[in-house]
Amino acid sequence: MDQHAHAPTLPGPRSLAERRPFLTAFALSLGAAVSLGLTRFSYALLLPPMRADLGWSYFLAGAMNTGNALGYLLGALVTPALMRRYGAQAALAGGALLASLFMLLSGFVLDAGLLIGQRVLAGIASAFIFISGGLLAARLGLLHPERSGLLLGIYYGGTGLGIAASALLVPVAMDAAAAHDAAHTWQWAWIGLAALCLLATLAMVLPARQVDGAASQANGQHGFRLRPFAFGLAGYLMFGVGYIGYMTFVIALLREEGMRAGTITLFYAMLGLAVMASSRIWARMLDRFKGGESMAILNGLLGVATILPALTNAPVPMFVSGLMFGAIFLSVVASTTALVRHNLPQHAWSAGISAFTIVFAFGQIVGPSVIGWIADGPGGLQRGLVFSALALFAGALLAARQRALS
Repeated sequence: MDQHAHAPTLPGPRSLAERRPFLTAFALSLGAAVSLGLTRFSYALLLPPMRADLGWSYFLAGAMNTGNALGYLLGALVTPALMRRYGAQAALAGGALLASLFMLLSGFVLDAGLLIGQRVLAGIASAFIFISGGLLAARLGLLHPERSGLLLGIYYGGTGLGIAASALLVPVAMDAAAAHDAAHTWQWAWIGLAALCLLATLAMVLPARQVDGAASQANGQHGFRLRPFAFGLAGYLMFGVGYIGYMTFVIALLREEGMRAGTITLFYAMLGLAVMASSRIWARMLDRFKGGESMAILNGLLGVATILPALTNAPVPMFVSGLMFGAIFLSVVASTTALVRHNLPQHAWSAGISAFTIVFAFGQIVGPSVIGWIADGPGGLQRGLVFSALALFAGALLAARQRALS
């Protein structure tokens, strides 16, 4: 008889995701850093020098982020099929590599049409990253249920890490370009950001492979109806319109008002650090309220943060605005996930979150171009930010009417 037939089976080595949940969550958070912090929000720092160098209107400058948001919507629509076919890890790594490439290409073109095309493609890639990374972070949370909220918070907080990194990198790259008499200093910044995206991609790929990335077999398309969530969806649409105006144009406004370069770097880096802290600040509120109350409160506070730079150019209110904005805006995204989870059975969560993602994307598409168009008019960027704030206040009023489902 085979002497090994009855030998006990030893448990296999535990994965990194089981042994080091926080390290794994931090590695995944580099995906959020690439997809939003570097690919989308670094553009606020590059808008003023590109606009001055290339002679753009604010409408055209805003259209760059409209293109990015359009790409994100297109990417969000195809990501679920991509993950079913190839798994979440492949969508994460492939999206991050593509985002790095499209960021790099921006450092070599001057034509506005080509630059908008690059922003669209980078938006598509960023959706692949953000959605697949979010799924992997949620799966990591299932391995550690007592810490799932914190692990998800670490993932989303990566956006702030990307914002802070871009705040530090862009001025250094542009100074180096100026020292070498480069014709278009902002191009060096795009190349530097692309290199940072690539480094982040290399750092996250192996830890991401330790988390289960297989597609869910359950079909979540039933169980979600639009009408009961109409006010929440409308509130979130207005959030998309309002928040993206601030994140596109606030640096341009600070430069117009004479804020020094070093102070602007500090402002944007602190905004990024506030994003990293935000998930802990609002977690209990998101658990407590079952209807649209959380979204209403956060939209209202965000409206206050947005209108401050339009009312005064004093440094203290400016920094209060940046810290408030950073500490709030990603938690509005989290509030929609909480709303879905509180009010729908688990099989309908993905359909609910998809519906909120799509209306948010439409808001982001509309916001930058409309606010740029307003800023080209007599009131300038201040009037554009007032419009952003009014959109956020409208979002607060709409979300306040969203009731919990019985």
